[in-house]
Amino acid sequence: MSTISACFNKQRNAANSFRKIKTRINLNADAMYAAIRKDFAEVKDHRASNIKIPLADALMSGFAMFSLKDQSLRSFDQRRMEDPSSLNKVFGIGQIPCDTQMRQILDQVTTDSLRFSFRRIFNWLQRGKAMEKMTWLGGYLLAIDGTGIFSSEKICSDSCLKKNKSNGHVEYHQQILVGSFVHPDSEVVIPTCSEMIIRQDGATKGDCERNAAKRYLDDFRREHPHLQVIVIEDGISSNFPHIAELIRHDMRYILGAKPGDHAFMFEYVAAANKRGETTTFNISDPKRPDVEHCFRFLNNVPLHKSSQDDLRVNFLEYWESDADGNETQHFSWVTDIEITKENAYDIMRGARARWKIENETFNTLKNQGYNLGHNYGLGKKHLSSVFKLLTMLAFLVDQALQMCCPLFKAARAKCTSRKLLWEKIRACFQTFISPSMEAILRWIAQGSTKQPFPALQTE
Repeated sequence: MSTISACFNKQRNAANSFRKIKTRINLNADAMYAAIRKDFAEVKDHRASNIKIPLADALMSGFAMFSLKDQSLRSFDQRRMEDPSSLNKVFGIGQIPCDTQMRQILDQVTTDSLRFSFRRIFNWLQRGKAMEKMTWLGGYLLAIDGTGIFSSEKICSDSCLKKNKSNGHVEYHQQILVGSFVHPDSEVVIPTCSEMIIRQDGATKGDCERNAAKRYLDDFRREHPHLQVIVIEDGISSNFPHIAELIRHDMRYILGAKPGDHAFMFEYVAAANKRGETTTFNISDPKRPDVEHCFRFLNNVPLHKSSQDDLRVNFLEYWESDADGNETQHFSWVTDIEITKENAYDIMRGARARWKIENETFNTLKNQGYNLGHNYGLGKKHLSSVFKLLTMLAFLVDQALQMCCPLFKAARAKCTSRKLLWEKIRACFQTFISPSMEAILRWIAQGSTKQPFPALQTE
């Protein structure tokens, strides 16, 4: 057999193997796109009856823009003008609005009307038993944190927060509160419906996040009334009002704690340690022989001096040291989970999984193609909030595919980065009339070969 024939057969066999990859019912791109399109059709249109572009088409166009990771509305509008066929087929969009029309239509939409798709996809993940691999300490770890998404000294909207700078200028900025299900051993995060932090939430970072968190927790528990979750957050959340909210919503918690914020509690633990009432022990890391895990814990500790009889928490302190005994990392947390020698290591790992809200969530959204920090338009009412929610919905679909779809995993494996995968998907929209996202992913997964440039016809 010649070398050319052998290469051809190898390529054909590889293509056949990727054609055999099966997708799961519901947990595939086309099924989720269709479900989201159906949900958008249920959103009440705020406009008069004599409309040319249905609201569902405008919402689905925004979702398609963020699914394709277009860097601007103008880029998406250019795709619409060149050839809308693939957008029509893949995303089920009938009439695609131009950039100005999309801004005008979506500015009037409230974010509450877009929540259902988040719950639907999460329920599909549960029914498909995909969420079972995300359990930890008997529940789901829910990492919650806020991040900035926009700032300017020149433009603003009614929802923008204001910051008076030292140079006398006023900075307008927007923040969003995000909750994601995380797991210490998983790169996948499952985002929930996020909450915009708005001007009325307060003047300081703590006030803003705390008030937005109240709305977020109310909505989350209404939509998931029986879900067992363990909330993991940073030190700004380990205060009596916020913990009271978690208790009210029947949520367990592991929250960061710092000596500067909880002087009385740390003094209380230090005094108990001198009396020999704390438990201290070390564990060698089985995977890294040069790392030693050191723990100290005390249960039933007052969080503040004023709450000695009201609120008691369990305190865990953790050090990581190298082979020479030098401390390399030091953390402390409060939790309502009773700490023992048997579960201290798991509590520590669960608490440190909070960083996945920073790395696998915010970093991915801002630096891996989703352009979370880019201003697609502030609008006069809800435009910015709607765009951010559509971004998060596109991110949820991608994370669900990364967790559950063999075809998406095969296509991702062919690319050196997420950005390259998005580039190839956009190239398919530009080059082919694509019938479905499944067809696009199969084309990428089987590994496309470069073709010679077609000969130009001249008269």
